[in-house]
Amino acid sequence: MAAQLGHLLTAGTLPQVSVGIIPLVSPSWGQWPRETFHVYDDRLVSAELVSARVRITQPDEIVLYLKASEQLRGAALYGAEARSLITQAIDAVH
Repeated sequence: MAAQLGHLLTAGTLPQVSVGIIPLVSPSWGQWPRETFHVYDDRLVSAELVSARVRITQPDEIVLYLKASEQLRGAALYGAEARSLITQAIDAVH
């Protein structure tokens, strides 16, 4: 696990990568459903549920995922704060 966290530290230095971490103490932590979703653009969202993977293409549904994505980004820490949390996690697993 430490190696994976180290990879996040490395990837976060790339100009095309933004690593954001929602801290466990954030009010946003735990309020999101257990599904994973990926917003590809304003025409496609992919959601992975417990039993299926769903392609979402309806504009009125995509808007909901765009809003959720913005809320998650707003709750995340970036830059030095994110690197500090990753470093703390690496130290904790050693």
